[in-house]
Amino acid sequence: MYDVLLAAEKHSQKTTHLGERLLWVLVLVALVAAVYWLMWRAWRKRAARQSDLPELPAIPERTGPPLAELTGRYLGSTTAGDWLDRIAARGLGTRSLAEVELSEAGLAVHRPGAADFFVPAAALRGARLDKGIAGKVVPEGGLLVVTWQHGDRTIDSGFRSEHPADHPAWVEAIENLNTAREGAR
Repeated sequence: MYDVLLAAEKHSQKTTHLGERLLWVLVLVALVAAVYWLMWRAWRKRAARQSDLPELPAIPERTGPPLAELTGRYLGSTTAGDWLDRIAARGLGTRSLAEVELSEAGLAVHRPGAADFFVPAAALRGARLDKGIAGKVVPEGGLLVVTWQHGDRTIDSGFRSEHPADHPAWVEAIENLNTAREGAR
């Protein structure tokens, strides 16, 4: 008899109203949209600040026989010496797959889905192995960073090969190209 009486006195849990749930969902969606809009706006402002960067050279029809080739990822470009100052202008901030070819004419970067660009051999300043560049950190030496001059700016461009063991050969090839060019002067 007491069991029936106790069951009758219990009240069910208050249910959440659909309107409250929808309101919270809309607030969260608006917050996420606002954050994405602010990130997009900051990226556009960065690109506008860097708009003085000259147009990138197009890849010449003939560059000569390749000294080194790399298939992998282009991870972006930064101001030389500041691995967090990504360059957004002229498409240099766009990550993509890449096929990179070094020849005596320079460095040709073919990027599907993004603008290709060319770094003339005279603009190459060197190469090194590193562990990070603007938003991408890998194990020590897993990143090939090529330093080059474009207009009045010195730029670091980061590449990660499908075969990172090839990176030291790239550093050597770029250094040899620089040495040969300086010796020819």
